[in-house]
Amino acid sequence: MAPVRSIARALLGGVFIASGAQALLRANRYAHRAQPLADQVAPLINRIDERLPTSAEALVRVNAAAQLGGGLLLATGTAPRPAAALLAGTLVPATIATHPFWRARTQAPRQVEMVHFAKNMAILGGLLLAIVDTGGAPSVGWRVRRYFAERSAAAEE
Repeated sequence: MAPVRSIARALLGGVFIASGAQALLRANRYAHRAQPLADQVAPLINRIDERLPTSAEALVRVNAAAQLGGGLLLATGTAPRPAAALLAGTLVPATIATHPFWRARTQAPRQVEMVHFAKNMAILGGLLLAIVDTGGAPSVGWRVRRYFAERSAAAEE
C-alpha cells in the first residue's frame, strides 16, 4: 500500500476512533441531541423488530460502536472499503443529530453549526473516495465489463 494511502486511512479512521470512543463512553451526553432523530427513526426500527433498541442513548451507543470499529478497520487498512462505507453510513445521522444548523435561532450558533456540518460533509467526501479506492487494482465493475466484453468477442468468433 502506498504510504500516502496508509497515512490518509489512518488520519480518517482516527477521527472515528476518537469520536466513537468518546460517544460510547459518554452516550448520555449525546443522547439529548440525538433525541429528535431517535424519535423519527424509532417507528421504523420497531417495524423491523420491536426488540431492537430505540432510545436515543442506545442509538448513540450503536452508532458509536460502529464508528469505533469502522475507524479501527479503516485506520489499519483492514477491509478499508467496507469500513469507509460503514463510517459514511454512521456519519450522516450523527451529523444531522449533532449539527442541526437549521434549528439555530441566532446567527452565531448557526454559523458554528454550519462549519461543523460542512466539516463533516468534507469527511464524508474523504470516505466516498476511500469507498471507491481500489489501491490500483481493477474494480469489480471493470472486471465485470471486461468479462462480458471478452465473452461477447468470443461468441462473435
